[in-house]
Amino acid sequence: MSLVKRIIKSEGFRTTLCWIGAQYIRFVHATSRWDVINGHIPQTFWKEGKPFILAFWHGRILMMPYCWDRNKQINMLISQHRDGQIIAKIVGHFGIRTIEGSSSKGGANAIRAMLKSLKSGEYIGITPDGPRGPRMRVSSGVVNIAKLSGVPVIPCSFGAKRRKHLGSWDRFCVAKPFSKGVFVWGEPIEVPKKASAEELDVYQKQIEDALTFVTNESDRLTGHPCVEAA
Repeated sequence: MSLVKRIIKSEGFRTTLCWIGAQYIRFVHATSRWDVINGHIPQTFWKEGKPFILAFWHGRILMMPYCWDRNKQINMLISQHRDGQIIAKIVGHFGIRTIEGSSSKGGANAIRAMLKSLKSGEYIGITPDGPRGPRMRVSSGVVNIAKLSGVPVIPCSFGAKRRKHLGSWDRFCVAKPFSKGVFVWGEPIEVPKKASAEELDVYQKQIEDALTFVTNESDRLTGHPCVEAA
């Protein structure tokens, strides 16, 4: 293995890269003007100490640490593959803890950890189309967690006037500095504990539609066309 490859694969290099990523997020936020739409929705839950499941598309992960009340502990569900570990290290700079695993593919330990966090009054963050897609399609995991916990799902997204979409499967949105941005929150969606399999399908589609709406609205408010689902 060449020296360059050894450096790239080293833990020190990844740690430095994640630190740079976190500083970039801070720089973008500090140099831009941000509006919050429907911010009263999460504020009500935070004020009353009621947990909820934050849901947003994988492609809108970049600025989401700044949608959050830093005084409230949130635990992000992060996949165990390399990309997931990079995300975990970056969000860790913002005081966000992570739970490794999948909510829909045999991740029993991850499910137990999420339910424990919610029961203790903490919050959970999930990207329902991650870690590999299809883009902007909700998997069953978030619906099952909402049903088991009795905690509502609240969708959120961000948009930025100056931005770039990567050619990745999720059309990852990279906000640029010195811009105008917006966070858009949606209404809470509750999944009854006694919901049948057929009803769960309905709630899954409801969450997907709500996530698409707040994402499209964030794009509209920042002057961009909507990103199409896969």
